[in-house]
Amino acid sequence: MTQPIVVATDGSPAAAAAVTWAADDAVRKGLPLRIVHVLDRLPYDLPRYEIPDFEDRLSQAGRRILDEAAQAAREGRPGLEVTTELLFGDPAHVLRDQAGGSAELVMGSRGLGGFRGMLLGSVSANVAGHAEAPVVVVRATPATPHNEIVVGFDGSEESKPALVYAFEAARLRGCPLRVIYAYQIPVYTYAPVVVDDVEELRRVQEDFIRTELESWHDKHPEVETRLEVVCSHPVTALVEASEDADLLVVGSHGRRALTAVLLGSVSRGVLHHARCPVAVVRSKREAS
Repeated sequence: MTQPIVVATDGSPAAAAAVTWAADDAVRKGLPLRIVHVLDRLPYDLPRYEIPDFEDRLSQAGRRILDEAAQAAREGRPGLEVTTELLFGDPAHVLRDQAGGSAELVMGSRGLGGFRGMLLGSVSANVAGHAEAPVVVVRATPATPHNEIVVGFDGSEESKPALVYAFEAARLRGCPLRVIYAYQIPVYTYAPVVVDDVEELRRVQEDFIRTELESWHDKHPEVETRLEVVCSHPVTALVEASEDADLLVVGSHGRRALTAVLLGSVSRGVLHHARCPVAVVRSKREAS
């Protein structure tokens, strides 16, 4: 059975942008699209202050949201298979379960329940840190097409699934892939920084990552790949690169991630500040 692309909607501007992004990606990948809306009864489930027919009202509103999203997804995309589903429960837990049977899960960066001024909602952060499938987080602000995919890669096993996803995304779009490798100079309190040592460190870092990427070039000769080695904090380098990207792809962990933290500091920082849609791709080891 073909796994669909699942997109969550709550009727917010970010969710509408997510539906559009997911529909386009479903067309590119030749996959069906399933649009889901999650109703959380908990805020309304107060026995002492029961609201007559509240569940029917919520369900009707949810179905209207789904119908509008399905109409938007089908518009201009003849042949796209679109289904909708109304679900109940805690949104973060429900969407994590939905991701388990999907090719990828797409969602807005902040829904109707988010706090004004926050770029990333708690549900988006929770799902991106736990979901088994790749999670794409889309902002409400319309993105300017740049015809480039950017991926963060540090040579670790945890970052390789992100590279796989990024190469496929670039292949399907027929656009270049920019690989960002960011490193930082170790700080020694009582030792001076020598320019020659800095240049040597840069050379070693670049040689290492070029060697790591050689096999990927051989597997994907049709994808134009550009390597960018940057002496900077990874979040800073990736956020800056996102300004000229159609999609930024990161792993959920890197070399310095703690195993107890399901969404690493780099991926979390990127999700908060990136200027384009962000795909968080977990390794099978993390998802198990």
